[in-house]
Amino acid sequence: MKKIGLVLEGGGMRGLYTSGVLDYFMEKELYFPYVIGVSAGACNALSYISRQPGRSHNININYANDPRYINYTNLLKGEGLFNMEFAFNDIPDYLIPFDYERFEQASERLIIPATDCETGKAVYFEKNKCEDIITAVKASSSMPFVSKMVYLEGYQLLDGGIADPIPIAKSVEDGNSINVVILTRDKGYRKSPSVLHKLARTKYPKNNELTEAICTSYQIYNDTLDYIEKMEEGNEIFVLRPSRSTEIHRVERDVDKLENLYMEGYQDAKKKFAELEMNITSLDSITLT
Repeated sequence: MKKIGLVLEGGGMRGLYTSGVLDYFMEKELYFPYVIGVSAGACNALSYISRQPGRSHNININYANDPRYINYTNLLKGEGLFNMEFAFNDIPDYLIPFDYERFEQASERLIIPATDCETGKAVYFEKNKCEDIITAVKASSSMPFVSKMVYLEGYQLLDGGIADPIPIAKSVEDGNSINVVILTRDKGYRKSPSVLHKLARTKYPKNNELTEAICTSYQIYNDTLDYIEKMEEGNEIFVLRPSRSTEIHRVERDVDKLENLYMEGYQDAKKKFAELEMNITSLDSITLT
């Protein structure tokens, strides 16, 4: 039996593209047995596995300009740009409720990468096997420089995108011979070398391995994209990505831009769903209904 995985890139507010894709998948009741998501991709994975279409979209659209969610004043105070308590407590518990029960009952495997601040390497947390998968998502979403480190299972953690920005290799390592990858950048995009060397060393003076990982993460990202595009050429992978370059930043607050990106993801999934079906319906590891 062939195994199939769903791989979700991060990208901050560019994750609205992924939200659109996953909302269409949920509309079609398409759920993959293995899901791995990093940073914003990890947040999207929560709503996907809990079967809550529209939830990720509503969070980012409704609170993009809410100072309780994103606040530059808090950053200057050393409290972090994103209010993680608001994002991971107030929103899921009261404002846009998260279905914890359905999430826990879901049979899908969920893997969340985060970056170990001591080694600069990726650490992977799995639903039902780690102490707290929600805290793992919080860690994976904690961008360097603008977020506090998160503590889990003895690790000091930051954004999973530092060490493993598009965790396709982990999915393959876990036995998935077929992978569907949702990217948040257009084809051909590559990152430039980091200019944050001095800032990283100043911000994290006791974490040399983390500093090195931050400064070289662009190369890991570009090498991963080369790997993905090579797999595409060999029809070994199915990729959904924005069709054009996007001007949306990781901390974008223009609601119209965000809404358009969400709709682009939704429409891309709709247009390519038949092609996706043809690629995976022969696999008995997944059911399409």
